[in-house]
Amino acid sequence: MFKPNLKLFAKGFCIGSADVVPGVSGGTMAFILGIYPQLINAIKSFNLDWLKSVIRFDIKGAIAKPHLSFLIPLFVGAFVALLFFTRVVPLPTLIKTEPEIIYGLFFGLIVGSILFMFKQAGLKNLGQNLPFLLVGLVFGGFVVTLVPASTPNAAWFIFLCGALAISAMLLPGISGSFILLMMKKYAYIFDAIGQFDFSIIIPFAFGMLAGVIFFSRLLSFLLKNLYQQTVQFIIGLLLASLYVIWPFQLRSYEIIRGKERLMSSVPYLPDLFDKQVIISLTMLLIGLIVVILLERIAEKSTVDFN
Repeated sequence: MFKPNLKLFAKGFCIGSADVVPGVSGGTMAFILGIYPQLINAIKSFNLDWLKSVIRFDIKGAIAKPHLSFLIPLFVGAFVALLFFTRVVPLPTLIKTEPEIIYGLFFGLIVGSILFMFKQAGLKNLGQNLPFLLVGLVFGGFVVTLVPASTPNAAWFIFLCGALAISAMLLPGISGSFILLMMKKYAYIFDAIGQFDFSIIIPFAFGMLAGVIFFSRLLSFLLKNLYQQTVQFIIGLLLASLYVIWPFQLRSYEIIRGKERLMSSVPYLPDLFDKQVIISLTMLLIGLIVVILLERIAEKSTVDFN
């Protein structure tokens, strides 16, 4: 029992590490590690039967129904990663001081995950499912290049922001924080949480809950009934995300609550093949190798999507 939990903790740590990096989705890392379908199915286990057990104060039933043995070590690992990469190794700071190196590593991870998913999907049906990849590529490209616009502060829109942000976090290729930036509500939500403004936090939290309930079931259905098409769509999203993960970017920041926050970035090709470029490309290669190693050690398990 200890060994499987330790493996899940380690995988959760990897997912949490990815969530620290702007533009990188924890869902992407879950897919790389081979536990993405399990994660969606585990979240889906918080269903109506579970809610009835909670309402009836059936503690035993409430604990038994969801996949807590899977979720608890996974989320503990993710939480420890968030603490580690914000307190011990200040990754958010390194992203700003050494962006080419850090983004080089994650660019390699994304490229590796794309190759891994192509392998999982197989090339036999690539031509047949190519339209789904192109739709994912176009949709992802639209999302990552969308310029933030003025948006309302009404409760219904904050609810929508919560639902879309958590849905994006579950979907490989797009991060929830980027969705909030796109909807011009990143600073607004961040300030509300910092000031414990529950008039904003409550509709946002309910939106997240609704997004998890609906989107986890939608993804579970798609992975069960349209696996190849869904994987190709996700590959398209990941290909589009390379635009914002490319290590050489012209980045702009804004001061939010006394801290610099990434607001936009535009990729470019470096003119000189200098030491910084060599280090960045080396980190890219390391990221690619890490994915290959993770694939080798990841447990291969059969998942029931019912």
